[in-house]
Amino acid sequence: MDDFVEKLRQDFPEFKFRPGKKFSFRFPKTITLGPDEPGAKLLLLHELGHAILGHQDFKTDVERLKMEVEAWEKARELAKTYRVEFNEEAVQDELDTYRDWLHKKSRCPKCGLTRFQDKDKKYHCPRCENLC
Repeated sequence: MDDFVEKLRQDFPEFKFRPGKKFSFRFPKTITLGPDEPGAKLLLLHELGHAILGHQDFKTDVERLKMEVEAWEKARELAKTYRVEFNEEAVQDELDTYRDWLHKKSRCPKCGLTRFQDKDKKYHCPRCENLC
């Protein structure tokens, strides 16, 4: 993994790669390296994807999910370049955590209907707020 990280440092000198507890990206230029375990290279490419795409903040939770998908698509491209196996099942498992979170968060606790989120990140239920 050390050689892989060094290659990425050389190819992307605009970003800082630092050790940490879990893989993450902090805008504008810091990529935190998680533990060296199976799939670590792919997780690193995902975080690099966020960095390359300039992901900073999201206005809605759906936008957050969209950014995650975009970062995985960029990781798919990078995986070809760096000859890293792209494990589609593992990626979908990662995305499922966001999908499940979004589904749970958007569900109205009173009636169970799917709510919508406004630009201020507040959720509204069309039934309970008499919006239908």
